[in-house]
Amino acid sequence: MRLTHLGHACLLVETATARLLIDPGVLSTFDDVRGLDAVLVTHQHADHVDPDRLGPLLAANPRATLVVDPDTLDALPTATVARPGDRLTLAGSTVDVLGGLHAAVYNDIPGCTNVAYLIDDGALLHPGDSFTPASDVDILAVAVDGPWLKLAEAVEYVHNVRPRVAIPMHEGETTDPAKYAGMLAAFSPEGVVRSLPRGAATSL
Repeated sequence: MRLTHLGHACLLVETATARLLIDPGVLSTFDDVRGLDAVLVTHQHADHVDPDRLGPLLAANPRATLVVDPDTLDALPTATVARPGDRLTLAGSTVDVLGGLHAAVYNDIPGCTNVAYLIDDGALLHPGDSFTPASDVDILAVAVDGPWLKLAEAVEYVHNVRPRVAIPMHEGETTDPAKYAGMLAAFSPEGVVRSLPRGAATSL
């Protein structure tokens, strides 16, 4: 698998058969990506989906299937809706839909839907804005900053899921992403956390 971190929560995922783009939001650089088979959105917040730029992206990638969580369907009614328990096949790759709700900021706020995408039976898990539990995950994308989390929760998530590789993401609103990624690495099992250079494809 090859991954390209395009900023914040946006990942270009290249499997043996498919090119999948996850969470193209306002803090990410994805406009020139081509050859996509699918665009997957975990939830409705602007840092995970930018509708104004999504239209031109899909026009430039005419074979791409747009997949969104239930609440985002209101803004993008022609998309395929993904619900927890669904299993999708996209250009030969499987996507199991997990999760359900966005992690809480306070009490039950924001309360919107958030789905996690498990690619190819655990090759990659992108949980969006959640700490969706999972097992047998090879590569885990893990958020390191946001109003809904504290770093200790991200560390615990890595320990609980036990991936071979953990990729820090959701860093777009912090002024010092390297500090957060470094702290995640310091408290996680040795050698597991690996920061990806922005915009460069990395084989994992």
